[in-house]
Amino acid sequence: FWAMISEEHGIDEDGHYLGKDEAMRHTQLDRLSVYYNEAARGTYVPRSIFVDLEPGTMDAAKSGQYGRLFKPDNFVYGQNGAGNNWAKGHYTEGAELVDSVLEVLRK
Repeated sequence: FWAMISEEHGIDEDGHYLGKDEAMRHTQLDRLSVYYNEAARGTYVPRSIFVDLEPGTMDAAKSGQYGRLFKPDNFVYGQNGAGNNWAKGHYTEGAELVDSVLEVLRK
């Protein structure tokens, strides 16, 4: 998803706007705030929060091609996982992450 959105908006893997096509420059910059927030030094970070009950999937996202694009603070994860058990994910392990997720969402 983020590879396609980044390409459409002229954003590279490090969050810099490249905008090679002058004809599309205005449209790309005008709509950039739909998916990205401008960070320090003129870079852009995705407006996203990643949540999971185990760190393995987050490590895969961080180490991927666009892993440097995301704010490290927007990854919220537990340590145990739910073992494909909905009740455990909803009532115990997942319930412990709710406050952390809401805090990231408020930022």
